[in-house]
Amino acid sequence: MADTECANIRNICILAHVDHGKTTLADHLIAAAADGLVHPKQAGRLRFMDYLDEEQRRAITMKSSSVTLRFHDTYHINLIDSPGHMDFCSEVSTAARLSDGALVLVDAVEGVHIQTHAVLRQAWTERLSPCLVLNKIDRLITELKLTPIEAYSKLVRIVNEVNRIMSAYKAEKYLSDVDSLLAGAAGDILENSELVEDDEEITFQPQKGNVAFVCALDGWGFRINEFADFYASKLGASAAALQKALWGLKYYNQKTKMIVGKKGMGGGSKARPMFVQFVLEPLWQVYQAAMDPDGAKTLLHKVIKSFNLNVPARELQHKDPKVVLQAVLSRWLPLSDAILSMVVNCIPDPMRAQSFRISRLLPKREVSEDGPSSNVLAEAELVRKSVEACDSSSEAPCVAFVSKMFAVPIKLLPQRGPNGEILNNSTDEDGSGESDECFLAFARVFSGVLFARQRVFVLSALYDPSKGESTMKHIQEAELHSLYLMMGQGLKPVASAKAGNIVAIRGLGQHILKSATLSSTKNCWPFSSLMFQVSPTLRVAIEPSDPMDMGALMKGLRLLNHADPFVEVTVSARGEHVLAAAGEVHLERCIKDLKERFARVSLEVSPPLVSYKETIQGEVTDVLENLNLSGGSLDYIERKTPNGRCCVRVQVLKLPPALTKVLDESSDLLGDIIGGKLGQSKKSNETQRSSRLEDDNPIEALRKRIMDAVEGDILGGTEESDKDQAEKCKAMWLQFLKRIWALGPRQIGPNILFTPDSRGVDTEFPVLIRGSSLVSERLGFVNEFSNGGMDAEPSPLVTPALCREAESLESSLLSGFQLATAAGPLCEEPMWGLAFVIEARISPLEGQQSNELETSYQPLEQYGIFTGQVMNTVKDACRTAVLKKKPRLVEAMYFCELNTPTEYLGPMYAVLARRRARVLKEEMREGSPLFTVHAYLPVSESFGFAAELRRWTSGASSALLVLSHWEALLEDPFFVPKTEEEIEEFGDGSSVLHNTARKLIDAVRRQKGLPVEEKVVQHATKQRTLARKV
Repeated sequence: MADTECANIRNICILAHVDHGKTTLADHLIAAAADGLVHPKQAGRLRFMDYLDEEQRRAITMKSSSVTLRFHDTYHINLIDSPGHMDFCSEVSTAARLSDGALVLVDAVEGVHIQTHAVLRQAWTERLSPCLVLNKIDRLITELKLTPIEAYSKLVRIVNEVNRIMSAYKAEKYLSDVDSLLAGAAGDILENSELVEDDEEITFQPQKGNVAFVCALDGWGFRINEFADFYASKLGASAAALQKALWGLKYYNQKTKMIVGKKGMGGGSKARPMFVQFVLEPLWQVYQAAMDPDGAKTLLHKVIKSFNLNVPARELQHKDPKVVLQAVLSRWLPLSDAILSMVVNCIPDPMRAQSFRISRLLPKREVSEDGPSSNVLAEAELVRKSVEACDSSSEAPCVAFVSKMFAVPIKLLPQRGPNGEILNNSTDEDGSGESDECFLAFARVFSGVLFARQRVFVLSALYDPSKGESTMKHIQEAELHSLYLMMGQGLKPVASAKAGNIVAIRGLGQHILKSATLSSTKNCWPFSSLMFQVSPTLRVAIEPSDPMDMGALMKGLRLLNHADPFVEVTVSARGEHVLAAAGEVHLERCIKDLKERFARVSLEVSPPLVSYKETIQGEVTDVLENLNLSGGSLDYIERKTPNGRCCVRVQVLKLPPALTKVLDESSDLLGDIIGGKLGQSKKSNETQRSSRLEDDNPIEALRKRIMDAVEGDILGGTEESDKDQAEKCKAMWLQFLKRIWALGPRQIGPNILFTPDSRGVDTEFPVLIRGSSLVSERLGFVNEFSNGGMDAEPSPLVTPALCREAESLESSLLSGFQLATAAGPLCEEPMWGLAFVIEARISPLEGQQSNELETSYQPLEQYGIFTGQVMNTVKDACRTAVLKKKPRLVEAMYFCELNTPTEYLGPMYAVLARRRARVLKEEMREGSPLFTVHAYLPVSESFGFAAELRRWTSGASSALLVLSHWEALLEDPFFVPKTEEEIEEFGDGSSVLHNTARKLIDAVRRQKGLPVEEKVVQHATKQRTLARKV
């Protein structure tokens, strides 16, 4: 590996929707360029990269794995095969980070699917250079029976659709850059003008050579340039001119021997584009000649003779036409040559790629003025420049990134080193104890040279070299045991690896949990965090069948958490071990690994634990009528502490939905802003699903998003007659944004606590706990803190000591708010999209003089400490206020894409109806017998959905689920018939069955051990026995 020049290295990953042919394509590339790892006869059927038993059984890829290919004995190509199933999208993220380019596969029959959008977004985010591969071209001929002109139209639509997706990402980035320039100072515009790039050029163009047309199963494929070279001599045109003309509306005039446009062909309706005439029609003729049992094989012999192909007579005379086709086409249009030549020509080498990707890998950080010495910053900048240049010299600082850890049985490790020496694989440097598994790091070297037995620093994502000793807990020193070249399941020991190479590293099991940056110097910024498109939403509680095996289960969970980049293992408040996975398939694989590899004990798995939220019914414009505390409105809840010294009034409002979404998506960034970690805010912003990857001022961008969300929700869709009302509501919400005291739960949730209005006067409780607009100040809505203090109208009962006590109770009020938003009144699930105005006033102790009260002294009383009373009263008042304002349950929704033949539409809709799905649209795919249906499906109804769908449609339907959004259930969980119409329809209330919302709430309460209102005795009138006695 150390002998390969960096300019001759290519790092690529294969990205696609599930079952679009990624692993089959990888098989043919391995068979042609991996030194005999796969026999050409087995390519496409062996699925070499799917070496796990579960992958072979399910026929899907579940993890990203790498293999090294050699092309023309010059180029060194590291190929990473990645999963296409949404449950394993984390593996796509790890593969994309280590690659410089991507082969994006699209099925020529099924076209662009939802996961195709996801992988294109991933490639765009990681700044990869993509190439498009249209797979399964043979199905257009054999299954759909399309003519060449119809097939051409379908291929053009797919290419245009993929280009539209990429153009949308470019436009989004362009507008983001323009906004950042307009928001900046005038002096910064010239400095940052290079950010706005002219990206009008279409991404995928067959005439550029970055689009390939293939049939991976049969092992043939081509790019336009291959036909251009062949026809150049025959047509008397240059190959470059033909390559431009072989795609698009270009025609060949037989009379004039010239390439012309549509007008140049005259009025003839039989004119065919050159791609149809010179590429597709010969291909169709070869298929017809081979598939026709009575047809002559003269055309096949003509192709063999024209291209001087060496096809064995035994294969040419085979009775199976598929074998004949494969024998001829795989030699005429070899798949590996078309793909690998495209990789070499269209995907940049590591030096060019890293200079383009550096802003994503190592974005420039903001350093405070009282930061470190100039030497530290100078060395950190030197390391960044080495990564940008992909410096592979031995003097350059060594920097590598570990995207994931993966487990390998120790018995599969190589027994001999790179020089033939016998290795000792029994040492326990991986921290796995007596486990038979060894953890390897899946890594890429970005700068310098990595050696076995080298000592490096392991940097976590939170490490900051500018803060010195304060972040030393985020850095460790480790010794690399050995380096391996990955060949699928096999491992080949190597002594060193230069910059640009992908390797597996042993010896980091004790130091890295998921991902990390490796550096030979401490003064290095860590790489930006990986971006995951979904979060682990499917949770189950796990316990061993035998309580004696609890130790083995805990050890197995640690190993599983280490080996899977996306799984989450936590302990609930009730002491249960909770396993969170991305979906059903991912969960099943995790349980199987626990039982058979890591824990090796029998397990009991609970039904899925579904997360819910709690909110209230109402519109954001109702605030004008409801929010009038100082005006004597009764729309609030009032509670007093047990000792009667504090009166708490709470009013709850519903936040605009768009504002709730912004707060939820920006939780990590809000945590850094509220915590004062402004220097790290840019790093945290990268983990968000926002498209703005390079915001110069993330606080300014977040403030703008919040204001746009409020304005869009209130003014959007408002009729002309309601404009004045909407403008008043908008002005009031903008005033509220200047009064944000805190967010909850956990200080960063989608619920807001506003500071109270201090204009009111209460003679019984004279001192108001004011709070401060801390969050508003940090977000820039106000210039300075709105600190609490004396009331506007002084009262003889107000003393400095009483004011100091009110200030000391601010933390108790905040704690009560956090407790209330973390556990709502319906089923103790977190609240969602609510705003609270809490007015808490205190009175002096009875009979106590004004100068005697000290905040540090709290007399013991029968009701407990006063701060605890305030906290509990605030929590109860908030929960009661929510119950009073028509509470509703909020459930997570999947976006579901289904593909179904026409004859199975009825059973498919029946399955969707049973699971409370809401159909969005249905359309028939042009040129295909399949219907595509889009629907929203509740997460709670998704368990077993795929199995039921296959059962009712005889396996003809397929579905893909992606977490979409949170949606409130409109049903009232406490519905009781009141009007005559309701009583007539539902009865008098005693016999009304619980609706869906109430059933979900009761299920969660039972699971948490909370009381549930249910009928315990079904028949109380008489004793019922099995025996019938007269």
